[in-house]
Amino acid sequence: MSTETDPQLRAQLQNRRSELQAQLNEGQNALAELNRRQEELRTTLLRISGAIQVLSEVLGDEPAAATSR
Repeated sequence: MSTETDPQLRAQLQNRRSELQAQLNEGQNALAELNRRQEELRTTLLRISGAIQVLSEVLGDEPAAATSR
């Protein structure tokens, strides 16, 4: 069965391709958002870790900073 001779089949295939393209775009957008969020969390955790280290040094409690990682 050739898609050139069956316009109905061709239309169905084009519709399916459009659906798949939309799903791909949605997935790529979701992945980009997750990557952005991951970077935000990484930055936040780094900032918190640094604050813990500074406070531990001020308190003279250096081993606590090492065990919090």
